[in-house]
Amino acid sequence: MNPLTNARIIDLEQPRFTGMPIHPAHKPGYFYALHRRHSDPTGTPRTSAGGVLTMMEHTGTHIDALSHQAAHGCLHGGVNAHEVESPAGFSQHGVEEIPPLLRRAVFADLAPLPAEYEFTADDLERALGGTRPNPGDILLVRTGFAKLWHDEAAYLKAAGAHKSATLWAADHQVSAVGADNMAWDVPGVVDPETGVTLFAHFYLLPQKGIYIIENLNLEELATTGVKECFFICLPLKLNGATGSPVRPVALVAAP
Repeated sequence: MNPLTNARIIDLEQPRFTGMPIHPAHKPGYFYALHRRHSDPTGTPRTSAGGVLTMMEHTGTHIDALSHQAAHGCLHGGVNAHEVESPAGFSQHGVEEIPPLLRRAVFADLAPLPAEYEFTADDLERALGGTRPNPGDILLVRTGFAKLWHDEAAYLKAAGAHKSATLWAADHQVSAVGADNMAWDVPGVVDPETGVTLFAHFYLLPQKGIYIIENLNLEELATTGVKECFFICLPLKLNGATGSPVRPVALVAAP
């Protein structure tokens, strides 16, 4: 019997709403309005409703495409960013190129962490014990800040990855990293060697081809006590886009 047949399914997406935390670079972020209403007269017994959704790619729980960040003008694989971008998006490394992610994930539960704390490679190893990611796996990290999803000011001060944690993930050749914070990194921290903020965005996406998943809700997963699970994440095929909203889930084997 397939061991996942009776698996517990854990939703890892945060709810989306006007007023949810948004990184300043992606304001105004999210807007939904009901356009057609059941109260609109139709002259028939059947009525319908439908809305208009306006949102930035990098809002809510989402995944960053490789076109999202460049290093020294180049996307992953040495692709000249200027040569493949247009008002319609990117002809290479758009989010539609991300395959469905169905694979093992390792889960480092570090919570609770202080505001703007940078978790290190040593922190990850302590939390994981003897568990380690294999090449192609997903690395998920819980900071505990998902609980503050309804408090933008507090959520934007979440803990995030120190450079050593990002290098550790890349050394283990994961296919993606994800955390319950806005940017994996701690926004505003400058890497002294490169002079950039958001070091992981500078390193993982354009230099290593490793995706970043942001604004996960890892609270329920933490209650299971697992250090690994089966992870499913399906980006939308938004041609040329630099990111996509996602609804990732974790499958945990039933006891």
